Amino acid sequence: MLASGFLENAEEMTTMTYKRNKKLLTFLFSFLLLPSQVGAQDFDNIEITTNHVKDNIYYLEGSGGNIGVIVGDDGVLIVDNQFAPLTNKIEAAITDLTTLPVTFVVNSHFHYDHTDGNENFGKAGAFIVAQENARRRMESTQVLANGRAQERYDPVGLPKITFIDTMKFYFNGEPIELVHTGPGHTDGDAQVYFLESNVIHTGDMFVRYVLPFIDQNNGGSLDGMIEATDRLASLINDETIIIPGHGQLSNRNDLLNYRDMLVTIRGNLLRAKVQDLSPGAMLDLQPADGFAPAGDGTNQWLLRAYDEYR
Repeated sequence: MLASGFLENAEEMTTMTYKRNKKLLTFLFSFLLLPSQVGAQDFDNIEITTNHVKDNIYYLEGSGGNIGVIVGDDGVLIVDNQFAPLTNKIEAAITDLTTLPVTFVVNSHFHYDHTDGNENFGKAGAFIVAQENARRRMESTQVLANGRAQERYDPVGLPKITFIDTMKFYFNGEPIELVHTGPGHTDGDAQVYFLESNVIHTGDMFVRYVLPFIDQNNGGSLDGMIEATDRLASLINDETIIIPGHGQLSNRNDLLNYRDMLVTIRGNLLRAKVQDLSPGAMLDLQPADGFAPAGDGTNQWLLRAYDEYR
C-alpha cells in the first residue's frame, strides 16, 4: 500500500470501529491468546508480503508481528523478525528491495512472534538492538500471561546493543529514534520512529486486533498501556504513518481511538472494583461490550486486567 493512498483514505480509516470484520478479529485475537495454535502453524504455506510505506521504508507481513524495513546505501535495518522458520522467506523478500545485507535488527519487545528469528539474523552478522529489559527477558525462560513458556535465547540471538529510555540512529539518511514509553505491553517495549519520513513502528504497544495482549507476567499492565499510548500520541502528529505491531497501516486518530477503548474498559473494571464485584460478576457486566467479541478470549483478557486492580 502506497503512503499516498493511505493518507487519501485516512478519514475513512479513522471511522472504522472494532465491531467491523468481527469474524476476522475474533480469529486474530484468539490466535494471540492461545499458544497451541502457534505450534500448529504450517510455516511452509506462509507467504511474506511486502508493503511500501513511504520513501525507502516498507513493512513485511507473514506470520507474527509486522516487520519494519528501511533500505539504502548503509544496508538494511529491520524492526522485528517473526518466527525462525520464516527467516529465509523474509531474507528473500528483502533481497527484492536491495542486495545489501541486514545490518541491524531492532526488537520492539521480547515476544517470540517478533523475535524468534534473532538467532538466525545474529548468526548472519546482524547487530541486534533492544530495550534493556527485553534483553533480560530473553536471557532466561519466561512464562507469558497467556501461559505459554518462552525459552531463553542462545547468546547469538541476544541483543548486543541495548538502551534504557532513548537511542538514536543515523542510517540510510534517516534519523531514527528508539523510544521506551514505559512498561505497557511488557516492561521492555521499544517504538521505532523514522523521524524525517514521519513513520513510526509501535510494536505491540498499538495493534489492530481488538484487545491488545498485555503481558502482566512480564511487566505489562493496562494502566501502562494507556500511559504509553498517551506518550506515543504526544510524540507524533496527524501526518504520521503508524506501522502497528499487528494489522494495517494507521494514523494518530486510530491510536487515539484505541487509547479511548482502553480507557473505557478500564473505567468499567474500576467501577466493578468499587462495587467489590467478584470476577464472575464483573464478567456478567461485559466491560468490553462493543469493542471485543464475547467469548473465552475476551473473558481471559478481562480477568487478567481486573486482577491488576484487586
